[in-house]
Amino acid sequence: MKRISAIALSLAALQLGAQSNYWQNHVEYKMDIDMNVEENTFNGEQWLTFTNNSPDTITEVYYHLYFNAFQPGSMMDTRSRNISDPDGRVKDRIFHLESDEVGFHEILSLEQDGQTVNYDIQQTVMKVELQRPIIPGDASVFHMTFHSQVPVQIRRSGRDNKEDVEYSMSQWYPKMAMYDEDGWHPDPYVGREFYAEFGNFLVNIKIDKDYVVGGTGVLTNPEAVGHGYGPELTGRVSDKITYTFAADNVHDFAWAADPDFIHDIVELENGMPVHFFYQEETANVENWEKLQEAVPAYFSFMAEHFGAYDYPQFSVIQAGDGGMEYPMCTFVVGGGDEWEGFLGLFVHEATHNWYYGMLGTNETNYPWMDEGFTTFAEDEFMGMFTDNPNVHQSAYNVYAQLDASGLREPMSTPGDHFNHNFAYSISSYYMGSMFLNQMRSVVGEEAFWNGMMRYYNVWKFKHPKPEDFLRIMERESGLVLDWYLSYWKDQTKTIDYAVDSVLPMGEGATLIRLANNGEMPMPVDVVIELEGGTEIMYTIPLVMMHGHKDEGLAASPWPWTHPTYELEVSYNMRDIRAIRLNPNRQVADLNPKNDTWESEDSE
Repeated sequence: MKRISAIALSLAALQLGAQSNYWQNHVEYKMDIDMNVEENTFNGEQWLTFTNNSPDTITEVYYHLYFNAFQPGSMMDTRSRNISDPDGRVKDRIFHLESDEVGFHEILSLEQDGQTVNYDIQQTVMKVELQRPIIPGDASVFHMTFHSQVPVQIRRSGRDNKEDVEYSMSQWYPKMAMYDEDGWHPDPYVGREFYAEFGNFLVNIKIDKDYVVGGTGVLTNPEAVGHGYGPELTGRVSDKITYTFAADNVHDFAWAADPDFIHDIVELENGMPVHFFYQEETANVENWEKLQEAVPAYFSFMAEHFGAYDYPQFSVIQAGDGGMEYPMCTFVVGGGDEWEGFLGLFVHEATHNWYYGMLGTNETNYPWMDEGFTTFAEDEFMGMFTDNPNVHQSAYNVYAQLDASGLREPMSTPGDHFNHNFAYSISSYYMGSMFLNQMRSVVGEEAFWNGMMRYYNVWKFKHPKPEDFLRIMERESGLVLDWYLSYWKDQTKTIDYAVDSVLPMGEGATLIRLANNGEMPMPVDVVIELEGGTEIMYTIPLVMMHGHKDEGLAASPWPWTHPTYELEVSYNMRDIRAIRLNPNRQVADLNPKNDTWESEDSE
């Protein structure tokens, strides 16, 4: 590695400066919930302590009222009925809901530090005018009472899903919006992605005694509920029981409930329990039992490659409408016959507890940082578990389809604002994964994996932005990488490098002329295969990287302004069997056919 000391020092200083100036607010939720399972409603009381750690004086706050999205004419409903490729789970279903099927939050009272406050509700967002400004370093307690109706399960939240699970309770309570250095983020609930403050939750859920509840946090009163948490209750039991869950350092709280849940527990080697909640009638029980056997290997793999799971429990719950992540738990559909698909679903959603859960990026603005990073880690595990070395290839295939479709938008497009769900999915899940896989090729394997672990250790329980991840990789590699983030995230330019020609230069020398036929510059790896089978790799960095990775033989850098590049090698042309660009296929070169040259003899 050619490291320029001044650059390395400046990168370190930038990172230290960013950390020293970083701040985030803090929330403490206490909620008492009383469920009415006959009417699918609940009454709630919430005490929310908000601590202002920002340098700003706050004069208003915002709450999300997610259940209000499940009403005819809502932004979610209207968007789904007007986008060209709506989510098949939604379509026009909200528009046809009856009054006892919609969702709503009715705010009965709201006080700040004991004083009544005024508020205005616009669909899924409530703006609150404060009685007392919250100055930097100060805190306020917001006391709210509310009445809510659980909607028919359409998207993520709701009752009576397609597998007959009664309650999938996600995005279910009035939740304070996020305030960061860019101000408030009171994003309407249109379709996807979330962003919230880290904090602590204490939640009491009072529900009919037959219901088994699982979700975020640690149950603190197992003896009072039984149902697999503690000994089954005996003697005289009231009609309702109360589950008390405590969760620290999380930015959301989710739970699910059903009277027919089976509750299994697997204890990992470190003593951490993993809970499994599923119905015997609608779940593929064999797959759930196989998953319990696979879970220890999953958590071990993640700890080794991406950082240790730093919560006290995890729950896998048959609930929701597909798969969805929440702190300390995931909702997954439980049926289906295909084991590998079910395992992949679990791995993806569980991995979100790293990329969304502990690393709390703004999913609304940067969905590729949670979906893409999660997809990358999922593929790494599945590749190991199923012995598939080409597990990332599917991402490159669908990326090529997106680019050919003409529907591609910059990956930096906020999640709800893509013109097509097709473009959102590929940009966020697959291009986000490719961002990491290509980074491996740019900085090298050792720097990349060290960077992934450093990213976790530095930004765990914080809210990193793309630039924060980039600074980590720059520090690990000693390279300048801003160009890569800009091209891949903010633009739609494509990559196409080619072997243009191969010419003899006399005895003991050959000239390889390369061409950049694309619009996005990338460093180029060139493998020369000799007639005897020996392979030599050259790495050609870009000038604007100001260095190169510690892999292969370093060639002189390629200025991005130059359409061609000449590499002179000390081998006779007659001794070269083949020349290949991008040998590990990590770079998203859309025309791999021109990446290879073969001698006439080898042909």
